[in-house]
Amino acid sequence: MSTSTLLQSTTHQNEALLFFTLLQLVIIVIMGRVGGELAVRVAQSRAVGEIIIGILLGPSLFGWLAPDLFQFVFKSSSPQPMFILSQIGLVLLMFQIGLEFDFSHLTAKNNRHSVWSIAAVGIALPFALGFMFGFYTAPLLSPQAGRLASGLFVATAFSITALPILGRIMIEFGMTRTKLGVIAISVAAITDVVGWLLLAVVTAVSLSDFSVAGFAQTLGLLALYVVLSWWVVRPLLHSAIKRSVVTEHRFSDNLMGLLIATIFISAMLTYKIGIFAIFGGFMMGVLLHDQHDVVQAWRKKVGEFVTVFFLPIFFTYTGLRTNVGSLDSWALWGWCGLLITLATAGKLGGCYLAARWSGLNHHESKVMGIMMNTRALMELIIINVGYDLGVISQNVFTMLVLMAIFSTVITTPALRRWLPQVGMSITIKRG
Repeated sequence: MSTSTLLQSTTHQNEALLFFTLLQLVIIVIMGRVGGELAVRVAQSRAVGEIIIGILLGPSLFGWLAPDLFQFVFKSSSPQPMFILSQIGLVLLMFQIGLEFDFSHLTAKNNRHSVWSIAAVGIALPFALGFMFGFYTAPLLSPQAGRLASGLFVATAFSITALPILGRIMIEFGMTRTKLGVIAISVAAITDVVGWLLLAVVTAVSLSDFSVAGFAQTLGLLALYVVLSWWVVRPLLHSAIKRSVVTEHRFSDNLMGLLIATIFISAMLTYKIGIFAIFGGFMMGVLLHDQHDVVQAWRKKVGEFVTVFFLPIFFTYTGLRTNVGSLDSWALWGWCGLLITLATAGKLGGCYLAARWSGLNHHESKVMGIMMNTRALMELIIINVGYDLGVISQNVFTMLVLMAIFSTVITTPALRRWLPQVGMSITIKRG
């Protein structure tokens, strides 16, 4: 083959990849907006509609109703562009969520006590219930996996809270500057960091290369990263902001370029540490949460594009791997119901009890429990890893997806009902 012919072939392949990527993006963005609008019309969070639409664009509905068209749209090219775009979106969304929260509430001793108490119970109880379910059902539901690896993985999946989606829901309800909101997001952040560390352990155990020394090194590097971020990176960013022209409506292109580069470098570092890139985005947002003009300018200049364009891509990426039709017997649906019940009891019930013990009243504890039970995005990330590792079957993957959807769907109606009981007015921010 001549050089000219080879170049023409490569160019054609690249153009074809671009065509199918753009086709997928058009469908995802439009359907994401449709799903969000429908969710708002039935008094749900916009994020819930986007998640459900993402699942329906996969084989569960689109692939079932129009298999040939589904194959043409989503299977005619490599999935790598969608995966990369979804991960970039998650990193930027996590930065945005870190920006939105006022952590000054944690200076109160009783608030710090509540955070650690709720986080401890909200991890331990779901982990125990998830391990029992995964360990004892592995021979039946995931026979290809070892019982220990399956049990540990399901336990980790039960323990997680969806920090990004919880953050979006709380932003929509105007909770980001309240005591309950800050306690909740702090607990979710702790839970997710522990969840990522657990996931690293489970992955190592599954691959038979777990090392105590390696895990200790990961913890040490994480601590070093946090210290350097707070005491070195934070002052440098604040200094750069002071030298830039920043208002609530805009900041300079140079400053935005610096912020984006810093976010991505931070994400790269946390990936190398072993706790996933998206935590790096969240940490950079936390460093700047007290810069009011930056928060407002980012929200107006970048935030809407992130939520409208990037986030639905991840939901669709997960939807392409989910097939509700694989649960083709009453027995499998019974196991699915048990999984959802145990996961809800462990997280919602455990966090409610911990909140009561830490001094919150009955109504505040209910709100805390339902928010901590929101799993959506982080759950979807973790179960995708487990499915790739082979420690859960297609059926268990689908059950966990349904659990993630259920736990998120019930959050908004419960908050609408319970927030007035704690003296908070309902002020939904629609987009």
